[in-house]
Amino acid sequence: MLPSPALAVPARHAVHSPPLRTTEDRSMTSGPWPSNQEGFTGKVAIVTGGVSGIGLATVTRLLHLGATVVATDIAPRPDGFPKSENARYVRHDVTDRASWKNAVDRVVDEFGRIDILVNCAGILREGTLESTTLKEWRQVMAVNVEGTFCGVQAVIPHMPASGGAIVNLASVSGSRADAKLVAYTTSKSAVVNLTREIALDCARRGTNIRCNSVSPGVVDTTMIENFFDASVDVTLPEWLDTQPLRRSIAPAEIADIIVFLAGSDSTFVTGADFPIDCGATA
Repeated sequence: MLPSPALAVPARHAVHSPPLRTTEDRSMTSGPWPSNQEGFTGKVAIVTGGVSGIGLATVTRLLHLGATVVATDIAPRPDGFPKSENARYVRHDVTDRASWKNAVDRVVDEFGRIDILVNCAGILREGTLESTTLKEWRQVMAVNVEGTFCGVQAVIPHMPASGGAIVNLASVSGSRADAKLVAYTTSKSAVVNLTREIALDCARRGTNIRCNSVSPGVVDTTMIENFFDASVDVTLPEWLDTQPLRRSIAPAEIADIIVFLAGSDSTFVTGADFPIDCGATA
């Protein structure tokens, strides 16, 4: 069976069939920036998993648009982290409620509010129904599902009722089964439905806090570099050749969607999931 398309992969893998579009010009720090997104100046955002991949691309986008951004991660701040007076880094474990309280308290103490929460932190563990241990299952659920749940609970009380925005990172793996990714696919499906629950709860309470999810396909990050390198079933180029657009996605392209959902151009959107997968689920 082919691996799930909802996986991050390194940009160094080339696709040999003619792609309809390339991603080389869409790095995390350069390329076309959204020109119609107004209102990020003065906004305060928390981005979990914010020191690499989609998280770092989102941090970079939001900073460019004038937001104050607090990147949190269990990993240390890298040398390439944006050098901006509006950027902060907090060491943070999304599975730990005390860690969430510490991160949120630090943001509120310094800035007084939180306008945007982007839950990018996530992990992948390969395993079938038979081979996945309970420890592995719980680890995936703790980061991907409970981390999102705890973050929303911690942040919502500090969001302005006039218009906060939450964006959760799911995966197109959440819309299908994959015998070798049983914990991962289940966790991402849970994130999509949790997003709907959050959106409805906020709307029913009249808060104007919106919540949406983004479900990426194959993204050019290092999250599962070892996954394809170790795969005995298929190489990345072979896998991409089976996809409609025969290409992967740059982290900045996913960040563009996240920024749209976090901004004033999407005040009518809540409870929705956006599959961004080059047609994989078409």
